[in-house]
Amino acid sequence: MKPFESRVWRVVQEGRDPCTCAAAGNRWDDGTFDVLYTAMSREGAVAEMYFHLKSGQPVFPSKLRYTLHELQVKLDGVLDLSELNDLARLGLNIARFGQLSYQDRKGEYPRSQDISEAANFIGSSEPGDVSGLLVPNARWTCANLVIFCGHAGPAAVEEINNHGVVDWRQWEHEQTRSPA
Repeated sequence: MKPFESRVWRVVQEGRDPCTCAAAGNRWDDGTFDVLYTAMSREGAVAEMYFHLKSGQPVFPSKLRYTLHELQVKLDGVLDLSELNDLARLGLNIARFGQLSYQDRKGEYPRSQDISEAANFIGSSEPGDVSGLLVPNARWTCANLVIFCGHAGPAAVEEINNHGVVDWRQWEHEQTRSPA
């Protein structure tokens, strides 16, 4: 456990506050507590949202607009599980991490949700207690910071820059370019 202070990245639907937490029932929350998903790199944040927008749909939803935000985060206690081997020791099948199709993604979520729920349960807003997890990003080579909003406090996350609307066509082009 260690204190954490850094800039992180988040992509949200245009008009939504990037600092708003939710209990959506995703990879690192089982839907019973509020979290804020962020990435340590802008590419990681964009890659995660791109995966979710593109997957499970016959056509990419081009009319929806998403914005990229840079946030400043300061947490008293973060549990660093950013190495896959750390997660393997906790029982997560790392061979499947981020590999399942969008429709089957929940097949790999139960163990990561268990890990996160346990960390959230032992956490609190007390200095040094868990208020977030550093975990691998399933779509990009970087870590994600999952903030436990019930423990982080209102001053823990601040938007410092709105980088504007994400150009998904440019993102696709950059991902399909052959190396120089």
